[in-house]
Amino acid sequence: MGSEKVKSPFYGVIQQLSGKHSISMLLRIAGLSSSGFYKWRKTDSRIPLDRINELKEHIQAVHAIRPQYGYRRMTWALRREVFLVNHKRVYSLMKKMGIKSVIRKKRNYGRKQGSNIFPNLLRRQFKSSKRYEKLVTDITYIPTQEGMMYLSVIQDLYNNEILSYQISDRNDLSLVLNTVNKLPSGVNDISILHSDQGMQYVNLEYRNVLSQKGIRGSHSRRGNCYDNACIESFFSHFKSETELVRNIADKNTLPNLVQEYISFYNQARFQKRLGQLSPIEYREKLAA
Repeated sequence: MGSEKVKSPFYGVIQQLSGKHSISMLLRIAGLSSSGFYKWRKTDSRIPLDRINELKEHIQAVHAIRPQYGYRRMTWALRREVFLVNHKRVYSLMKKMGIKSVIRKKRNYGRKQGSNIFPNLLRRQFKSSKRYEKLVTDITYIPTQEGMMYLSVIQDLYNNEILSYQISDRNDLSLVLNTVNKLPSGVNDISILHSDQGMQYVNLEYRNVLSQKGIRGSHSRRGNCYDNACIESFFSHFKSETELVRNIADKNTLPNLVQEYISFYNQARFQKRLGQLSPIEYREKLAA
């Protein structure tokens, strides 16, 4: 493997000269094997350097949100971002970047100290007959030419309406707490707020804020993304239905673009589950 890295620059020169001279002659002069050259051309030369760098940025962003992801789940997450990438390449890049999955060790605190992990109250029951009864939340990243930005969202499963959101250039506890604090006043002790077990959502301060607002917390089972599939579905629509997540030059333009899409999603984007009505149209129809 090490010798192939040393030979890669020579392979690149041979590739450049191949239009003027035969590859076999160039390999013979350089003392390189044809099998090594063609193996290199099938791998490294097919992916431009800027694409590799972009892939690394996305790996870093996913790791910031999901530090527990190993290379297989990282590959799955990247494919959801329209990166058709092989798991072997993801493993190789993560190794070069020094990125490893972070697994929280189980600790036995006995009875003196309670856990910050909530029970899974949602249990994949994604339908709700009452407004504010079942809420789900999560964070996604948005690449810009100035660096990664993070979007935190809370969604009401009654009508899929986005109730609150927050944008930040840092994926931290403040991002999550600011999103919770933007919830409408109608959210109360009948409300369940479901999330995964990300580091912000198992923080004691997050638990205290929910308790102060009378909201019951709920957590997905560890490593099970399908327990929070609805909010993942929203992020998928968000990224596939708009070009705003691509080629954003200025971070300052992002808030308006996100606001425009969420306004469209709540007010105008009709959904099959809602009888071809938008979330707000559905809510207003049932309230009439």
